[in-house]
Amino acid sequence: MKVAIHHTKSSFSEQWIEYCKSNNISFKIVDAYDSDIIAKLEDCDVFMWHHHHANYRDVLAAKPILFSLEQAGKKVFPDFNTGWHFDDKVAQKYLLEAINAPLVKSYVFYDRSSAEQWLYSTSLPKVFKLKGGATGINVRLVRNKSEGKRLIRKAFGKGFPAFDRWGNLGERWTKFKEGKERFVDMIKGFVRLFIKPEFAKMSAKEKGYVYFQDFIAGNDGDIRIIVIGQKYAYGMKRMNRKNDFRASGSSNFVYDRISDDVLKVAFETAKKLNLQSVAFDFVKGENNEPLIVEISYGFGTKGSSRCPGYWTNDLTWHERKFNPYAWMIEVCRITDSTES
Repeated sequence: MKVAIHHTKSSFSEQWIEYCKSNNISFKIVDAYDSDIIAKLEDCDVFMWHHHHANYRDVLAAKPILFSLEQAGKKVFPDFNTGWHFDDKVAQKYLLEAINAPLVKSYVFYDRSSAEQWLYSTSLPKVFKLKGGATGINVRLVRNKSEGKRLIRKAFGKGFPAFDRWGNLGERWTKFKEGKERFVDMIKGFVRLFIKPEFAKMSAKEKGYVYFQDFIAGNDGDIRIIVIGQKYAYGMKRMNRKNDFRASGSSNFVYDRISDDVLKVAFETAKKLNLQSVAFDFVKGENNEPLIVEISYGFGTKGSSRCPGYWTNDLTWHERKFNPYAWMIEVCRITDSTES
C-alpha cells in the first residue's frame, strides 16, 4: 500500500513522513495544488492532507479534492465524515444535534428580525461566535442586549472581516505580557494593522447569519479530548486565560486524569459519527455533566505532545509514550476486509 502526503511545514505531515520513513511504508510527497493532482495520485492507495482553516488555498481546494478521491475508492485523511464540518461551528451544531450528542445549547439565525426577537426573549450572557476561527478568536461574551443587538446588526449589515486586526494585536500583547510571545511577534501584530495576511485578502466577510451558544458559568477551563481511530484518546485540561472566560489559545495546560464520563461521551460520539480523528472541547454543565462546545479533525500539537499517556476505548489508561500521527496513518492503511 502506497501513501501520498501533501506536505506543509509545521503540520501533521512532518510526523507522517517521519513515521513512513521509520517503518518502511511506501510513500511519496505530492503538491495538492497541482492541476493534475488526481492523475499524480493514481499509483497511491491513500492520500493524506492536514489542511488548515487559515490557508485560503486549503479552504478552496482540500475538501473537493479529498472527497472526490474518496468517491473514487481511495482512502483519504480526513475523509468526508471527519472533515466536512471542519471550521464550521454552525455545521457542527446541526450535526451534533442530529445524533443527540450533549452539545452546549446553540442558536443560529439567518435574518435580523428573528435574531433580535430571540435576543429580547433570552437570558444573558451568551457567547457569540463566527463559524470559523481557532484559539478563541471570533468569540465574544455578550453581557447585555445592546451589545447583542450591535453584533446582530453587523452580522446582517457590513459583516465581520475574516481577520480581526485589533483582536490579533490584543492576543499577541496578552501573550507577550505572559512571556509566551517574543517582542518580534508584537511587531508582527502591529504590522498586521496595516498589511493583511494573504488569507484575509482572499476571504469574504462573514455575514448573513448570527450564531450564539449558552454561557456555562463555573468553568475555570475546558477539557480537550482527542480521539483517533475511535480506539485511542488523550487529552488535557486547558485553563482559562487570565480575567477571561476563554480557554482556547491560553497555552495553559493541566495534565490531570480525565473523568470517565467525558471519555465515554468522546468515544461514543466519535463512533456515531464514524470519525478518523476528532478533537473535542468539553465544559461541565450545571449538574457536572460533560457538554461539547465544538469539534475539529485537526488540533494544536503544543499541548498534546506533553500528554503522559492515553486511553483505549475500554477506558483503560496507558501511561506511556505514543504517536497519534502513526495512528492516523494506520487508520487509513486498514483495508475494508480487515476493518473492525
